[in-house]
Amino acid sequence: MVVATGFFDGVHIGHRLVIEQLVQAAAAGGDESMVVTFWPHPRNVLQKEARSLRLLTSLSEKKAMLEALGVNRVEVMPFTRDFSTMTTRDYLSRLVSDFGARAVLIGYDNRMGCDAAGADQVAEIAADLGLEVIRTQMVPSGLGYAVSSTKIRERLEAGDVRAASAMLGYDYSLHGVVVAGNRLGRTIGFPTANMQMYEPLKQVPGNGVYYVKVETLGRQFHGMCNVGCRPTVSSGNHRTIETHIFDFDEDIYGLDIKVTFVEKIRDEKKFESLDALRSQLEKDKESWSGAPKVL
Repeated sequence: MVVATGFFDGVHIGHRLVIEQLVQAAAAGGDESMVVTFWPHPRNVLQKEARSLRLLTSLSEKKAMLEALGVNRVEVMPFTRDFSTMTTRDYLSRLVSDFGARAVLIGYDNRMGCDAAGADQVAEIAADLGLEVIRTQMVPSGLGYAVSSTKIRERLEAGDVRAASAMLGYDYSLHGVVVAGNRLGRTIGFPTANMQMYEPLKQVPGNGVYYVKVETLGRQFHGMCNVGCRPTVSSGNHRTIETHIFDFDEDIYGLDIKVTFVEKIRDEKKFESLDALRSQLEKDKESWSGAPKVL
């Protein structure tokens, strides 16, 4: 095995360059490529103030993305406080004993183990253990700045889904099940699918109204999604994710739904009446352009 290790949250364009080097290095030597990752996120285990750190990908999404990039095997190590006390040497030794690692990919800014060994120190320890060391170089993102999972979370929280998509290399999505709401949308001509996410720690874009692509019933549609607290009809702070699917009128309660964010339309706001809300929703829908209603 040629191994790369890390959390790889979002599997963004920076991660993809690393994975590309991993797959190529393994193929060149006639070996298999492996990613060893962790769950849950280390910060959610070790830092009390960060235990609700939002994630860009669920574990199943991350594994599927890595495999789609050509990785032969993805292994998940449970991240616990005991695991966090492992030194770099112990961790690299485990990659050899547990997974048959022959070579390890080391990033230019790699930190590893409870001793927080840097890339040069990791390379020395790996070589001492008989592991071939493959050093990756910083590759420009093409965006004019370094890409990180933290920056992507920040842009999503700000509602800038276009910037987030540019850093991810794909449009950001939420996946869940349709649950019952108050059915108010239906009374004003805009029925919505209320989503309960499968992964409760996934990052939700900031409050607002978005153009989205929707997958349900094995088909794809366009629509618009409201993320927020519905200030026109509610005085609470409970956030909901409600999607109006264009030209759609089927019962999907209890069924799977995936909402992919394309562009923010506007901020969420409180309207004086339901009529004013309906009028604004009609304008929002009319401003959608260019795409067929069913993909």
